[in-house]
Amino acid sequence: MTVRQIRLFGDPVLRSPCAPIDQIDDGVRALVRDLVETVELPGRAGVAAPQIGVGLRAFSYNVDGRIGYVLNPVLVDVSGEPELIGEGCLSVPGLWHEVLRHPHATVTGIDLDGDEVTLTGDGVLAQALQHETDHLDGTLYIDRLDPATRRIAMREIRESGWF
Repeated sequence: MTVRQIRLFGDPVLRSPCAPIDQIDDGVRALVRDLVETVELPGRAGVAAPQIGVGLRAFSYNVDGRIGYVLNPVLVDVSGEPELIGEGCLSVPGLWHEVLRHPHATVTGIDLDGDEVTLTGDGVLAQALQHETDHLDGTLYIDRLDPATRRIAMREIRESGWF
C-alpha cells in the first residue's frame, strides 16, 4: 500500500490503451489499494492506473467525500448538453483549461469481488468519470481542447519546469 508517483505527459503508458482485468488476484488488490491511497491526497478527484504506470483498466475517485474505485470501467452514458468546464490533470501539472464535458455520466464496471458496479454522477463526478475513462483509452484532456487552446497548452508544457 503506497501513494504512487504520478506519471507525466510524455510517458508512453499515458498514451497506451489499457488492458482489461481478466483475473482479480493479489496484484489487482494491491493496485486498488495504491489507487485509493494515491487519490486520497488533497486536490485529487481521480487517478487512473496508467497515471501510476500500470496499463490496466482501473481508476479511483475522490469526489465530495466519496472515495472508491472501479475495475474495467466503461463509460456507458453521458447526457446533457456538453459544457465548457475548467479541468486539469495530475499528469499535466500546472495547466488548467476549459474542456467540453457532459454534465451527467454513468460508468459500469466491477469491484474486487467481481460484482457489477454502476457509478453515476453529475458535475465534478461526471467530469471525473469522463476524464478517468479517457485515461484508460490513452487520451489526455489536452487532446479534447480546441486547436487554438491545444497549441497554447502544448507551449505551456514545453515551457514547464517538469517537462
